[in-house]
Amino acid sequence: MVQRQTRSVLALLSSVFMSSTATALLSTVLGKLVFDMTGSELALGLLGLAEFAPAALLVFVTGTLADRVDRRRLASIALGVEAVTVAAIAAYASTNPTATGPLFALVICFGTSRAFAMPATRSLPADTVPAARLPWLTARQSATWQGALIVGPVIGGFLYVVDPWVPFAVASVLVAFGAVIVLAVRTDEYTAPVVADRERPSLHEAVEGLRFVRGQPILLGAISLDLFAVLFGGAIALLPAIAEDRLHVGAVGLGWLRAAVGIGAGLVTLWLAFRPVSRHVGSTLLVAVALFGVGTIVLGATTSFAVAFVALLAASGADAVSVFIRATLVPLVTPADKRGRVLAVEAVFIGASNELGAFESGVVGQLLGPAAAIVLGGVATLAVAAVWWGLFPALRSVDGFPAAIDQRVLPAGDG
Repeated sequence: MVQRQTRSVLALLSSVFMSSTATALLSTVLGKLVFDMTGSELALGLLGLAEFAPAALLVFVTGTLADRVDRRRLASIALGVEAVTVAAIAAYASTNPTATGPLFALVICFGTSRAFAMPATRSLPADTVPAARLPWLTARQSATWQGALIVGPVIGGFLYVVDPWVPFAVASVLVAFGAVIVLAVRTDEYTAPVVADRERPSLHEAVEGLRFVRGQPILLGAISLDLFAVLFGGAIALLPAIAEDRLHVGAVGLGWLRAAVGIGAGLVTLWLAFRPVSRHVGSTLLVAVALFGVGTIVLGATTSFAVAFVALLAASGADAVSVFIRATLVPLVTPADKRGRVLAVEAVFIGASNELGAFESGVVGQLLGPAAAIVLGGVATLAVAAVWWGLFPALRSVDGFPAAIDQRVLPAGDG
């Protein structure tokens, strides 16, 4: 049993590394390609909106499906579609394109497949190990993901210099490997679909995830904190403009700036792997978000590449703490039969904070300039942390992670 669980963990982490490396690589070079084609901060924002929209529109479908079928196979199919879509982007990039329309259409296709992959893949850790080991696995999965955030952008920056289509081709191969490897994960829960006794899905079942989140102050506070904090602090989307116009570095410099996100978060995640947060969980989460805001302000204010690099290290390190806490806490307070739907709702919140935040940053960057947009976003993030401190006492008061995930459901209004 232990050996089987070890093989499953290795397969899960390998799939996460492959697919996350591809996503980080893709995010870097896609923004660079669009900015090279348009020279517009607004276009960078619209790129984020194109990635986010499918997850928001399909939230009640993707979460329900993740609770009704084998999550490994759902993840594999969705990642396979991602691989095909990225291969199509590579083919289009090889034609020296001047029109962004086809590129945005392919990004929407990618976002659609990722909308199905996210609730399935994010549910798998809690399905793979017992509740007591979930913080252990979460730290290692976060470290794997942060390693991908380092490797992907650096590789992407160098390959983009070779030819813009090359990094997309590499990303397609990586996602394809991830789609195959995830099938090797074994879980006791998925010998049969979770709700196989239900003949047909219902609207009530589809919205249960949203209803459950709304009724749990800890869940609502943790997920919405990420939404609003990163929504306003979405500086990453403007890095191509910052690198080109303010720091005066090219594609390789942009790749290192994106890699700084993974380096800072990766170092903190390695620390968490050996010394995970176990006390004062709620207050630590809120403080980490505030520190993320401070790093964002410094990034927007500086004209020095070195200072920008350090600011990204600090901000991403703080973000790694909040990601670790949220990724551990949310599955632990969610029953297994609702996990796919709850994590689909969370995926929309995450998508809103990242992709919709990129849209917000692009719009403000177009109006005020990228530097002012980033500074204002950092200030807004600090304000969000302060407001949530007072608005969600249940979240602030969480001291340790709950030990039982399926036998214990927090009562609505707890706190």
